[in-house]
Amino acid sequence: MKKMISLALIAVLTVGLLAGCGNNNEPAPAATPSPSTTADTTDAITTASIVNDPEAFLKAISKDGTWIIAALNDLTFDQELVLEGEFKNKDVVDRKIALYTQDENRKITASFKLTAPKLTIKSPNARLQGGTFVGDVYVETDKFTLKDATVEGNVYFATEEALNTFDSSGNGKVTGVTEVKK
Repeated sequence: MKKMISLALIAVLTVGLLAGCGNNNEPAPAATPSPSTTADTTDAITTASIVNDPEAFLKAISKDGTWIIAALNDLTFDQELVLEGEFKNKDVVDRKIALYTQDENRKITASFKLTAPKLTIKSPNARLQGGTFVGDVYVETDKFTLKDATVEGNVYFATEEALNTFDSSGNGKVTGVTEVKK
């Protein structure tokens, strides 16, 4: 009985998260990633990857993953994590690690903690939203955003441009230093 309730709760949270991330004016995208290749760059237009285990998370943040990686619980790694690949959300380059669940009104219902020694951001226009990352973040691209999220550690940028385009104005917090480190 307890297992059935847990499965029902996960299903409801998943539907709520997908409904909150969708645009009611457009049909839902395909359920599987559909990468496309151009002559100069590779990008992908994909749906959310709802993850609750380390293996699924690693696949979702890879260059073959999805534009949004939505955690359903705390995740801990003893290895470096790399968010890479260029993805689009509604024709705009975008990548998001969502460490929260939400209801149908997009109100956050639970926040989660992602722990790793290092998270390297290689995806352009990436953001860490909701929840907490425990470890150091290394940003190698422009326009990294912390929104309603905390980094319990340092955020290092590969270039001045990456630092200058960093946005934490939406309740983003870093407990350590925020600086260029080459």
